[in-house]
Amino acid sequence: MSGKRTTDPHSGTETTGHEWDGITELDTPLPRWWLWIFYGCIAFAIGYWVLMPSWPYPGGYTKGLLHNSTRAQVAVDLAALKAQRAVQGQALTNASLEQIEKDPKLQAYALTLGQITFNENCTACHGHGGTGSKGYANLRDDVWLWGGSLEDIQTTITHGIRSQDPETRMSKMPSFGADGLLKPGEVNDLTEYVVALSHRKASAGAVARAAPLFANNCAVCHGPEGKGNQAFGAPNLTDRDWLYGPDRASIHDQIWYGRGGVMPNWGARLDANTIKALTVYIHANAGGS
Repeated sequence: MSGKRTTDPHSGTETTGHEWDGITELDTPLPRWWLWIFYGCIAFAIGYWVLMPSWPYPGGYTKGLLHNSTRAQVAVDLAALKAQRAVQGQALTNASLEQIEKDPKLQAYALTLGQITFNENCTACHGHGGTGSKGYANLRDDVWLWGGSLEDIQTTITHGIRSQDPETRMSKMPSFGADGLLKPGEVNDLTEYVVALSHRKASAGAVARAAPLFANNCAVCHGPEGKGNQAFGAPNLTDRDWLYGPDRASIHDQIWYGRGGVMPNWGARLDANTIKALTVYIHANAGGS
């Protein structure tokens, strides 16, 4: 309720005359410093509205007295960056992959561009460090299904794996179990055979039974000794590096269902110089062929 304005005896501040349940409201003025900041913000806002683009209207917006445009500035910056990179880009165009690696300045530029490209396009599958995960190759080691030379890496990046590119790397492991090519017991025996190939303890009986199965069904790609064949992208089964897992269950599933991941053909998305830089970056961080 409203009443007569009085002075509070405790604080000496005048009241507003409002009272609720015996509690009166003090008419305490705002601090002068706060008022000056408040008025300054208002003045700044008005000045900003006048000088800078701010108010939309049908078909456009107010341009402001300064005619500032971040979009136009971005276009200018990109044009300047493109011009700055033109010389180094031309150097990449004229140099072979081997020449890029032997030229410290050109290699440094390629590594920088390659890292940026890798982070933007490759980390979703291969991870930020390129160490891969189940089903996605580790690019930090020396295990290459399709070859780890500069030329091999460039070809893989350009044309992809099982992609839509006419020159893509292509191979397909049969689904021996799912398609009924082998009986369940034969898949189990082959699993033990592959375990034995990687120098681990396996059932001697199963290994003996699976030997002709391997020779008739697997050796054509993986080789008689299971050491793989880069021409088919067939992995070496005698080492401890496994794309889909080294345990028996993973090996069994791979034989049963077959595996065949798809890598995009980056030649349709990236220019030749960017692919060169990405090739050099991956090769330099992996250990080559």
